[in-house]
Amino acid sequence: MRFLTLIELRDLDKVYKTGKLEYQALKKVNLNIEEGELAAIVGPSGCGKSTMLNMITGIDRPTAGSVTIGGERIDSMKEDRLAAWRGKNIGIVFQFFQLFPTLTAHENAMLPMDFAKKGKVKERAEIAKKNLELVGLGDKLTNLPSELSGGEQQRVAIARSLANDPMIIIGDEPTGNLDSKTEGRMFDLLKKLNGQGKTILYVTHSKELAKKAKRNIKMLDGEIVEG
Repeated sequence: MRFLTLIELRDLDKVYKTGKLEYQALKKVNLNIEEGELAAIVGPSGCGKSTMLNMITGIDRPTAGSVTIGGERIDSMKEDRLAAWRGKNIGIVFQFFQLFPTLTAHENAMLPMDFAKKGKVKERAEIAKKNLELVGLGDKLTNLPSELSGGEQQRVAIARSLANDPMIIIGDEPTGNLDSKTEGRMFDLLKKLNGQGKTILYVTHSKELAKKAKRNIKMLDGEIVEG
């Protein structure tokens, strides 16, 4: 089933408590992301960008409000069901890559399928190989992360995010550790995936990368102020 509004946040609050102290990271956030969008979340450090991504991925849960994705309320899912749902529907690309240093590029790209026990091992290996070829690393299958450049490691992370053919790709500062040239190549890859039907949402401090998105969502002090 296809959804026009794929991601829907309604009256989203997030309050963190440390002892007697409280910090409200999100305040009554309302947001719709349509299927097939390519959107950037922008704003100063500490404004709630990553917190909002954590709500969308189910890594964290809201204090109040709802998170509906593909017609399902993920904020009320039990942990085991949520983990399975996330593995199937969302690919996450982190700023610091988070590759396993003792695994090859090919093995890292297979991990989400291994965790989900998707298909046979031979099938997983073939899918991971194709995804690495898609990001231009077909000749680096047996390389360890330490044998790859920062840009190559980030491409492995993107290949890994595609493992279970998710409908959404989330990037939390996905080019934050890359030079401008490599950043441009990375966006070209995200744009290509968007052209293939993936909905892409990413946080960025890069003005150039934000300009390339079809939509900018600006946050300030835990609220969406534009977009």
